[in-house]
Amino acid sequence: MSIKPATLKGTRDFFSGEIAKRDYIKKILQNSFESFGFSPIETPSFERLETLTGVYGEEGDRLVFKILNSGDKIKKADIEALDSGESQKFIRSISGKALRYDLTVPFARFVAEHQNELVFPFRRYQIQPVWRADRPQHGRFQEFYQCDADVVGDSSLWQEVEMIYLYDKAFSDLKIKGLTLKVNHRKILSGIASLLGAESKLIEFTIALDKLDKIGHIGVLNELIKKDFSKESLKILEKILKLDGSIKHQIFILKELLSSHKIGLEGLSELEFTLNQFNDNQLKSIKLQFDLTLARGLHYYTGIIVEVAAPEKVKMGSIGGGGRYDNLTNTFGLKNISGIGISFGFERIYLVMDELGLFPKSLSPKTQVLFANFGVEAVNIIFPYLNQLRNQNISCELYPIESKLKKQLGYANSKGIHKVILIGSEELEQNTFILKNMKSGEQTSYPLSNLIKILN
Repeated sequence: MSIKPATLKGTRDFFSGEIAKRDYIKKILQNSFESFGFSPIETPSFERLETLTGVYGEEGDRLVFKILNSGDKIKKADIEALDSGESQKFIRSISGKALRYDLTVPFARFVAEHQNELVFPFRRYQIQPVWRADRPQHGRFQEFYQCDADVVGDSSLWQEVEMIYLYDKAFSDLKIKGLTLKVNHRKILSGIASLLGAESKLIEFTIALDKLDKIGHIGVLNELIKKDFSKESLKILEKILKLDGSIKHQIFILKELLSSHKIGLEGLSELEFTLNQFNDNQLKSIKLQFDLTLARGLHYYTGIIVEVAAPEKVKMGSIGGGGRYDNLTNTFGLKNISGIGISFGFERIYLVMDELGLFPKSLSPKTQVLFANFGVEAVNIIFPYLNQLRNQNISCELYPIESKLKKQLGYANSKGIHKVILIGSEELEQNTFILKNMKSGEQTSYPLSNLIKILN
């Protein structure tokens, strides 16, 4: 019985042209990271299950790809837990490992494990695949690359400024313009929750708030009513959600509203310091926008939160995001280590650049020269030249079998090879070769001794 050849949903095969484009993005991001003093690291594709659960929230935990125990370990499955409906206990009994969900949590584990080998503040970047059991759709895959840059061991707000500059440089080098960098702050959201009398409901509050774009103001307010928020508090929230004008104006109004809420004022002060470092037109590719509804990653972000929105003319969600986290390494026993990190949505960046035609046309690696095959005697002459050209980084290949010239030239056309070397019986006698230009169709004869010089 034959097996149907098909990739799994949410995964993809890549052709050489696509790989060339992906490598182009990687190189630019690597150059940007390294220009800011970040060093590369890599972590394993899978981690202990306990490392990856309890950090991303309930929804995130559901999307972690668990790896089934093998061999005798599977015999230890807790069937009683399954029968009694204790699904999590049963899962832990049959799975002790999982594919990494993101790069941030494995990085926190890395820092805690190697803390005595690192120099703090530690600046790292990482470009590796991650896996999520998510529903595949446009710009969302189950296997995809993440590109992260983090600084740990430093709580200075200048790191926030640096991260915004890093975003701007990277996207500018990728030639993506018209981006919006949305900014918010966990402490501001905490202050607003306190103002509403809902300090204990911060997560429920922000989950509803994060849906503003999808369900609108009324939808958000209705959700909060269902979560027992008072009508008086929602009137205050409605006023906050209608804030507009410049970032400075919005911060000024919020300072008045949160004047008796210390944590909220701290957040406003920190955000104000960061944003004050940027003058009009100072950033090349991105525009800064204060967005109070931005609440991504609140399960581990403790300070600034950022998200990069794609250009308006491209239908795409965020193509980057990150924030300040102060407690991520606590899980691994390393206390009082502040960190900040940003991520580049590699796959979505690819789709945006492809749609906008931003990739250079000459990216795909191509064979530059094809040597036609006219039999053993000619091939014996050809091989030394092949090796010399390859040693000089000129990509070339020999057609593998003696065949009709039409077929060999057709092969060159199908692969976009522009130069074909012909050495037939007549050329062997005269110690010459013919260079055929596949674009123009021109054929020119040269002495064989000049072959390397002419092709160089």
